[in-house]
Amino acid sequence: MLEFEDMPMLNDPVLIAAFEGWNDAGEAATSVVRHLADVWDAEVVAAFDPEDYYDFQVNRPRVAMDDGQRILSWPTTRILVATETGFERDVVLVQGIEPSMRWRAFTIELLELAQQLGVTTFITIGALLADVPHTRPIPVTATAEDEDVMHRFDVETSRYEGPTGIVGVLTHTATEAGLPTVSAWAAVPHYAGGAPSPKATLSLLRRIESLLGATIPHGDLEEIARAWERGVDELAQSDEEVAEYVQSLEEAQDTAELPEASGDAIAREFERYLRGRDDDQTGR
Repeated sequence: MLEFEDMPMLNDPVLIAAFEGWNDAGEAATSVVRHLADVWDAEVVAAFDPEDYYDFQVNRPRVAMDDGQRILSWPTTRILVATETGFERDVVLVQGIEPSMRWRAFTIELLELAQQLGVTTFITIGALLADVPHTRPIPVTATAEDEDVMHRFDVETSRYEGPTGIVGVLTHTATEAGLPTVSAWAAVPHYAGGAPSPKATLSLLRRIESLLGATIPHGDLEEIARAWERGVDELAQSDEEVAEYVQSLEEAQDTAELPEASGDAIAREFERYLRGRDDDQTGR
């Protein structure tokens, strides 16, 4: 069950959720939530009881030293609230780890909390490994399942079929509950998918700005993203096969971005990336 602090009264709150694990290539999505929590000075108001949802042999507790004291922290999902956002809405941030079990109960608890807080918009974010070049803007696809929401936020419908993570479950369940819900996914270059992936984080952050019609401080994220790109450039230039592969990805993406390339074709490519990623994981 959720463990609550004092619940604040919020102004037209939007909820933004990201989870470590299957949904978070290069930690791009969870890095967005951490960034938002930092720039908006968000405060923790609730946390899930880890005993209910986590396998501690999969997500182990961690021990750390703090002023000479040993601190034990348990894997969980925390709810933070930001009221100093710089625009007219408050924000609820969901910062967590994909649960190991009881996903339906987890989803129900989270949606009940969203209802208590008066959430009026639900945004889930994720990141996947894909055949995209690091030298081009990181593609971010935003979708919705409800037609009115699609028009309101100018996003496409999702045509993905296949295995899904907690982000997909939450997106679908929130939509069924009548919450205006959008899901945004960044495509992280698979050959440079090790965490962190700041360029993908920046792309997701910009997409959230677009969805909310708000300006969010980027801090030093742009500089870090450029440094990341330079580092991957060096990696590619040191290996002729990698350089040729990157060039082929550039040519493929440039072709896909021509006017005759349809949104449906691009959506099908994203579906292929997701299915391929799941096949890779189950094949291990």
